[in-house]
Amino acid sequence: MTAFSLEPAQLAWCAELRALADERLRPLAEKGEPGRVNRALLVELGALGLLPRLFTSGALDLCLMRESLAHACTEAETALALQGLGAHPVHAHGTETQRARWLPRVSDGSAVAAFALSEPDAGSDAAALSLGAEPDAGPADADAAGTGGADAGRRGEPGTTRPVTPGTTTAESPGTGTARPGAGRGAEASRPPGPATPDTGRPGPEASRPAPDAHGPGARQAPAPASLAADRDGPSAWRLTGEKCWISNAPEADFYTVFARTTPGAGARGVTAFLVPADRPGLTGTPLDMLSPHPIGALAFDAVPVTTDDVLGEVDRGFRVAMDTLNLFRPSVGAFAVGMAQAALDATLAHTTARTAFGGRLRDLQTVAHQTAEMALRTEAARLMVYAAATAYDEGAPDVPRRAAMAKLLATETAQYVVDRAVQLHGARALRRGHLLEHLYREVRAPRVYEGASEVQRGIIAKELYRTLDATTEEAGP
Repeated sequence: MTAFSLEPAQLAWCAELRALADERLRPLAEKGEPGRVNRALLVELGALGLLPRLFTSGALDLCLMRESLAHACTEAETALALQGLGAHPVHAHGTETQRARWLPRVSDGSAVAAFALSEPDAGSDAAALSLGAEPDAGPADADAAGTGGADAGRRGEPGTTRPVTPGTTTAESPGTGTARPGAGRGAEASRPPGPATPDTGRPGPEASRPAPDAHGPGARQAPAPASLAADRDGPSAWRLTGEKCWISNAPEADFYTVFARTTPGAGARGVTAFLVPADRPGLTGTPLDMLSPHPIGALAFDAVPVTTDDVLGEVDRGFRVAMDTLNLFRPSVGAFAVGMAQAALDATLAHTTARTAFGGRLRDLQTVAHQTAEMALRTEAARLMVYAAATAYDEGAPDVPRRAAMAKLLATETAQYVVDRAVQLHGARALRRGHLLEHLYREVRAPRVYEGASEVQRGIIAKELYRTLDATTEEAGP
């Protein structure tokens, strides 16, 4: 594996991205509402050709995009990354029909994607998820899910194609993201969503927001089951029942990559990935009020119908879809962190040069100079590890899981350190609402948790190290 320095063309592209983020994306980001999907920003990302690159670029290019955007506009970086995270399983594991329907809309910013893996009782231990897929025996239920067509035949399952009539919500007819009253399993599907906690949820674009009275105390009742189960619904259909939480872009996404248990007791081998449009009957959700400004919500599945046409990859092989996606995006989470760290370092260099104290400039105080040197050292080390992990992914190296975990771990922990040091050197001004560092201080904490917490990354690194040792020992023999 080569290279820990970028080509001149790559450096020029990064500079161009930083300029675009500053001049065209940040003004749109500033007009957005915290906790809501900024669709105007997504459309601009599409118009600039950045969203389509999610499906044509390698891991290194993805890292360069995220680092460059994060340096100037974290909102634009996050919007781009969440589109990629939610849609990559469709790009890499979807059928031609699934890709043709959704990827063009993701690329132009007209459809919002989301990656729905975490559950109330299955966060870091992703293999323990229990959103269930229960068998669905009725043909009428399969019709409600919009089943059929040639795609069912590709998977070796029978399927039929039914015409879409006006006002009908099917997989081929995207709606508003609002579950129809009475849809799903009896009257239960028409109940209002529960409280805005990790134990409830809400899907879909803006029209899916509950009516005003749904926010009242009287509406906060009857939460869905805490674990998501996928029960069989005949030979080629299931009903999803349970919950997902901490889902970025929920509940406003237009579709979700959902991971559900199709074989109870099988651990990672019994999980299936489904592409679930937000308009599916029985799917509801709730926004969560979080520290980070990007939208995060919880989803409730009340007998949501899915079929083989909605499967991404293979039945019972969804954990592979999830890990493939995370191995690609974990180094780029590190790139996001590096971009924030660099922004904090740049602000610190400017501030300590302009600020006078104790009869001179702050930069002339040895304690300050040493801190800025340490910030720069750690930022550059994290950047190099991110680039190395991304290059390993692009080259198909066998140690990608270890490298990806190392990159995410080092970069996110580094960014936390650098931003904290920057706040300390700026003093109280950095904590005023609207200051760059106040913004970064809120943004920098979440990456140490999502897509595998720091503790999970350490576990992956150790596991891969011992696996390599055991394999080497076996090859050497007694």
